[in-house]
Amino acid sequence: MRALFKDRKDAGRQLGLALVDHFARRGDARRGDARRDDILVLGLARGGVPVAREVASLLRAPLDVLLVRKLGLPKQPEYAMGAIASGGVTVLDDEVIQTMGVSAQALDAVMARERKELARREALYRREPSSTIEGRTVILVDDGLATGSTMRAAIASVKRRLARAVVVAVPVAASETCEMIRQEADDVICLATPEIFRAVGLWYQDFPQVSDDEVREALA
Repeated sequence: MRALFKDRKDAGRQLGLALVDHFARRGDARRGDARRDDILVLGLARGGVPVAREVASLLRAPLDVLLVRKLGLPKQPEYAMGAIASGGVTVLDDEVIQTMGVSAQALDAVMARERKELARREALYRREPSSTIEGRTVILVDDGLATGSTMRAAIASVKRRLARAVVVAVPVAASETCEMIRQEADDVICLATPEIFRAVGLWYQDFPQVSDDEVREALA
């Protein structure tokens, strides 16, 4: 198994170039150094923000953050049973919840904890109101897709806020997850869909946890 990307910055540059080509092929190329405010790049916090920063730079589009939190199983927190996103959006995987026997009480406890963390990050990252989404093409960027729970919540969040179109862009994804997301977004750009996926971090040479300070620096 060989890493596809040096780090999130490298992945963001490759993804950004693919998106420049994507919009050019649609006859929507950018001329000169004009900033394009019809597009908004949203990095899913925290890991998607460094990737999104490179994408926004190459597209000459504004960058903002979308807060999402995975709802992990009570005894297997790395395994998603759903996700929440800014704007009060909740997406649940009923099949996982039923199969794993998660009680309503246990689900409520996980949701309460993650909502508290989402609110903490919202207050920490926001120096001004969030960017206007209504009427814009929104590009949702993450460092990769495993189960897709957080991305599904992100899509629901921006659709609720009346985005004109929703484009999901990730460097690497599980192939079945990428296909699932295609059913919910207007466009999906997955640079790589390895046959044996396992985990996002395996496809990066350097994949440290992204800190709150790194997110704030990128948004500044």
